[in-house]
Amino acid sequence: MSKSLPPLNWFRAFEAAARRLSFTAAGEEIGMTQSAVSQQIRALETRLGTTLFIRQARGLALTDAGRNLLPQVEAALETLARATGRFEIGEHDEQLTIAASISMIDWVIVPALPAFQADHPDLAIRFISAVWSDEFAVTHADVQIRFGSAKQAGPGARQLLPNRLVALKSPDLAGGIGELPLIETIGTTGGWAAWGRSAGISGLRPSLFADSYGLALRMAKQGLGIALASSILVGRELANGDLLQAHDVTIEGKEGYFLRHNDTTSSARAFVDWLHAQLSPSEAG
Repeated sequence: MSKSLPPLNWFRAFEAAARRLSFTAAGEEIGMTQSAVSQQIRALETRLGTTLFIRQARGLALTDAGRNLLPQVEAALETLARATGRFEIGEHDEQLTIAASISMIDWVIVPALPAFQADHPDLAIRFISAVWSDEFAVTHADVQIRFGSAKQAGPGARQLLPNRLVALKSPDLAGGIGELPLIETIGTTGGWAAWGRSAGISGLRPSLFADSYGLALRMAKQGLGIALASSILVGRELANGDLLQAHDVTIEGKEGYFLRHNDTTSSARAFVDWLHAQLSPSEAG
């Protein structure tokens, strides 16, 4: 059996960083934090068994291995872009295309979607779980809900609220912050260290790590520990008692969910109005 390839995200982080010679600039381009880009490139270097960048105080420089790898990665990404571009669905009067963070789709939109469908029975809805900034750019979506900073979201994007980080656990899990495993979402700013400073609790060390708030919440719901995640995702679970707040302290999220939509499309306007109605009980609280 052939050896599995490294994740595509690692190659995209490498290509952007190699082209920009900056982890920070690469992160801004592809919609990730600087630390997430650095972690993914470090993982790729470990997987390949070689160093791809020389880290210098004034910036980055490619090693010989990095220079050899770059043109092959660029060619592969271009091939994938051409191959998938032909599957983009054109505009249709009865189709609504929504490109969004998978956590937003999974935890906010899908659970309440039957009510929207009942009000719009003739509307076909296509979901695209986009992560990278350029994925949003090529989807031609009627509605975009991307996760990141205001700078990454770009001009014209409106932040969805609430945007607090809340400690959450399963109601079946006994214990508190100092007793249970902590679940950290990598690639986000702050996390348990920032929460601990606000709560006056030092020495918090997560033992479980997830690559999205949605996955962190799923782990918490399964009773694996306490997740620190965006409050915008959990209004329904808190109301139903499927998740409990493990501590009263919350902190402001440095990243959030930002919405942009095609205001000339009636179905997009209807969906955005519906989405705000789903979030309004949480916003009022």
